[in-house]
Amino acid sequence: MIPVLRRAILSSAIGLILTLAIVLVGGHMAMRRAYAGWSGDHVDVDLESGLDAGSMLERLEQAGVIRYPELVRLWLQWSGGSRELQAGEYRFSKAASPAAVLRRLREGDVLLHAVTIPEGLTLEDVARRLEQAGLGSGEELLALFREPAVIADIDPQASDLEGYLFPETYRFSRQTAAAGMVAAMIARFREVADEAYVAAAKEIGLTLREAVTLASLIEKETSVPSERGMISRVFHNRLRRGMKLQCDPTVLYALRRAGRPAGSLTYDDLAFDSPWNTYLYSGLPPGPISNAGAASLEAAVRPAEGRALYFVAAPGGGHRFSEDLESHVRAVNEWRAYLRSSR
Repeated sequence: MIPVLRRAILSSAIGLILTLAIVLVGGHMAMRRAYAGWSGDHVDVDLESGLDAGSMLERLEQAGVIRYPELVRLWLQWSGGSRELQAGEYRFSKAASPAAVLRRLREGDVLLHAVTIPEGLTLEDVARRLEQAGLGSGEELLALFREPAVIADIDPQASDLEGYLFPETYRFSRQTAAAGMVAAMIARFREVADEAYVAAAKEIGLTLREAVTLASLIEKETSVPSERGMISRVFHNRLRRGMKLQCDPTVLYALRRAGRPAGSLTYDDLAFDSPWNTYLYSGLPPGPISNAGAASLEAAVRPAEGRALYFVAAPGGGHRFSEDLESHVRAVNEWRAYLRSSR
């Protein structure tokens, strides 16, 4: 009887082993079988922070990314990788195996959203652009733009980060904290305004803050790339002579800072008392009035040659530059006549 019992036990054990092997092999094959059960070009799945592995897998099944979430969960438990899955927003655009899907979740290969920060935006504009892209609260971002601890690291004289949020196309996930986005923009600014840039500014008699401030004026005065150097030259010439810069964008900026509506400038606007108003106060304004791009930053420290002291919009586009007041008045009258004829 004993040999018979032993054979029965051995047979059962072999059967169990074979069954387990079949399950493992089947599970292994299932984990590597590509699947795409959604309609359309892609599907986005938001796995918010706090979800456990089981809930993540159910969410993925509902989106048509995986099949048999229970099998995948057993595989995770067997492999010990349940705690490695990272929350975030994921985009799936082609069939993938459960193993490949889990690998992406372990690596945190989340969806990145491109957001372009154009040249010449103010702090409020940047915060609004990021909020509209669904990348954070504009109010929270503005508070961070004015956080003393953040500002002191780049410009101890500043009261905010105006001028230091570099215009660029960035790619952030929806999980990127406001601090992370600010750090990325400042890091990009430092790459452009590097030690060589600081040295170039010093050589022309400007501190980094002054160069960034001048660049912001240039950025707001023209969108014509070839003019930036000449705009810079006019400002440098006027600064050297002690003339007021009389830069319209500084008045608009002063009005906005005071919470006043700013449209077409009036004579009353030009008389608005603010240290930012370069019609009233000589020299550069207290700080940048926008976030300038690389070309304007470069123009600020490497102006074109010339003796021009004035510029005004020209009928054919761009600006007319003059070395004396008489020529400038003629250019202004020509521009005004053009405006009247265009109405």
